[in-house]
Amino acid sequence: MVPEIVQVVIVGLMILVPLCVIYKKAGFNPLWAGLVFLPGFGLLIIFMQLALLPWPNAKSGSER
Repeated sequence: MVPEIVQVVIVGLMILVPLCVIYKKAGFNPLWAGLVFLPGFGLLIIFMQLALLPWPNAKSGSER
């Protein structure tokens, strides 16, 4: 049997690692993915930030 704290750490890493990769590819600091651990609105803040802010490494339409 695996202790509960180990299960919590594993699930936390399964959420945190992909979010860090998404933030890195978007051009943001990957440490922002730590917001997912805020109780309540952490995940909502992450989704709003990724959806509504302009991505620093996004190519604009005029750079062709």
